[in-house]
Amino acid sequence: MRPAVLALADGSVFNGQALGFEGETIGEVVFNTAMTGYQEILTDPSYKGQIVLMTSTQIGNYGVTPEDDESRQVWAEGFIVREASKRMSNWRAQQTFEDYLLQQKIVSIQGIDTRALTSHLREKGSQMGVISHVDLDEKSLSAKAKAVPSIVGRDLVHDVTCGSPYQWSKGSSNPYSNGNRPSNSVGSASSSYKVVVMDFGVKHQILRSLVDVGCEVLVVPAATSADEIRERQPDGLFLSNGPGDPEGVPYAVETVKSLLGWKPLFGICLGHQILGLALGLHTHKLSFGHHGANHPVMDLRTRKIEITSQNHNFAVDLPHKEPKEALWTTQPFDTSIGRMEVTHRSLNDGCCEGLVGLDHPVLSIQYHPEASPGPHDSSYLFQQFIDMMKASKE
Repeated sequence: MRPAVLALADGSVFNGQALGFEGETIGEVVFNTAMTGYQEILTDPSYKGQIVLMTSTQIGNYGVTPEDDESRQVWAEGFIVREASKRMSNWRAQQTFEDYLLQQKIVSIQGIDTRALTSHLREKGSQMGVISHVDLDEKSLSAKAKAVPSIVGRDLVHDVTCGSPYQWSKGSSNPYSNGNRPSNSVGSASSSYKVVVMDFGVKHQILRSLVDVGCEVLVVPAATSADEIRERQPDGLFLSNGPGDPEGVPYAVETVKSLLGWKPLFGICLGHQILGLALGLHTHKLSFGHHGANHPVMDLRTRKIEITSQNHNFAVDLPHKEPKEALWTTQPFDTSIGRMEVTHRSLNDGCCEGLVGLDHPVLSIQYHPEASPGPHDSSYLFQQFIDMMKASKE
């Protein structure tokens, strides 16, 4: 097997074997604790600018199928695994994982101690790294990683958003329901709601989930103005997931600020953070982020625990520092459009995972209720969006 090297900005070096496309790649190294879903992770636009380390020991054993792509291409800058399976055991699979990486030109590495690397990132934080199959000089690679600017303040949304507006009408294909969608699915004009999706790097499963609950979906580029969105006369506005720092897309923040209180609004992941900035709140970069399909979150209103799929490096700050005992209660706070309330908290670190408007129909979630990959504990949130639009029209 050909040798390959991973070097981090702090000088740490991990030697392994080349995997995927031969070459060299640079990105912020983050670890993901999901055991499955590697194809969905690679094609999630939220991973633009990042090299993904999978903590599960073997990746690729069920192959690759086109239906599992979450966007039009792979966005992750590189991939790190302990072992890439050469066999695929799945009746749906059309391609091996290794062939997929080669076809998509993804520079990857295997055969390193991924547990040691994960521990290092937890202690030192996510940082820039270089994977190379062509330059094996450790000092040279470390210098390259150190020279690359952080993702803080960068506009990565520009790279992943759509080029022009488009309609989306495909719902989920659930093999256990014979492909049947809910009775309020698009097709019945009386039960559908027009939704404009601001595309900051939207996943296909989010669009499918909106269709499943009865939405007529129009996806628009991230730089679409507030006036252009108003002209569409939707019943609701959706802010999608996406990569990088929310402060790197001030144009999107200004657009959302102009639309606050106009129509029911639902934001997920980066959309949640952009909403926070539009409300006058602040965001900060987490040390090593939340990436995986097994993150526990508490709904503060019901006290129920949800196991969630997450992928974010930044988090929303509240306008005041709360005592520890207040973290697990719903306490209203004032914003530019009235009172808001924290609805969800991460059980791992207390991070704000959800907001709801008390005076206006606004809902946002830091994690991924559409999953893909991950559990479906939080899929009810799409119905809450429908309920907000329904109440707004009555």
